[in-house]
Amino acid sequence: MGTVAIFGAGVMGETLLSGLVRAGRSADDLIVTDRRPEHLAELRERYGVRTMDNAEAAAAADTLVLVVKPQDMGALLEEISDHVAEHNLVVSLAAGITTEFLESRLPGGSSVVRVMPNTPALVDEGMAAVSPGKHCDASHLAEAAELMRSCGKVVEVAEKHQDAVTAISGSGPAYIFYVVEAMIEAGVVLGLPRATSTELVVQTLYGAATMIKETRQHPTVLREQVTSPGGTTAAALRQLDDHKVRAAFITAMEAAAERSHQLASGNG
Repeated sequence: MGTVAIFGAGVMGETLLSGLVRAGRSADDLIVTDRRPEHLAELRERYGVRTMDNAEAAAAADTLVLVVKPQDMGALLEEISDHVAEHNLVVSLAAGITTEFLESRLPGGSSVVRVMPNTPALVDEGMAAVSPGKHCDASHLAEAAELMRSCGKVVEVAEKHQDAVTAISGSGPAYIFYVVEAMIEAGVVLGLPRATSTELVVQTLYGAATMIKETRQHPTVLREQVTSPGGTTAAALRQLDDHKVRAAFITAMEAAAERSHQLASGNG
């Protein structure tokens, strides 16, 4: 993979940087750019990596990882385009930015990969989906996947599915946090101390997710194992069904996918 330059050291940029360091990547092979000089000084101190301006980083890197906000992508590409070489791999982690958008603003034939990560990468439990551009070969796609494996799991999807990926896993942690908030509040309403309610909910969530992963059983089967006829779980699930919670979740994710498509249409 050679030298990797990360353009943008916000939450996801630093998450990827720290993941690469923990995965054994030499700090000598890592470059970081950011608008905030004081933040770059912190990163040099914390990780021992090199820091440069965008043009210098593009010229020095073999793999360029773009982790800026979607609205800043056009300006970044304009700044680095003249410094991107034929052998370079360009990996974008910006939501809604298509490979077509990137390719149209980079030298002809540039190898581009689009990635949708999510925030559990902060604890090395991320889920990233990668999609190759027109000129991306198998080796470049493998490099991009290996990059993201430093902080979680990776799947390859056709780019047409990236809006759905954004809705399910990209935005997904927020849905889980939303449900966890509600369950904790319910515990408080029912008389539990908030700390106790939080511990109960978090461990229940962790345990349930682990059961799905380890048993490989369908969630429906696992749910039915908990649901005794006429019991407490059945009473609760009936309320969720009466309030159309399942339908609301599906509708919400459709809205997220549509918004992702709108962002892509605006940029691509």
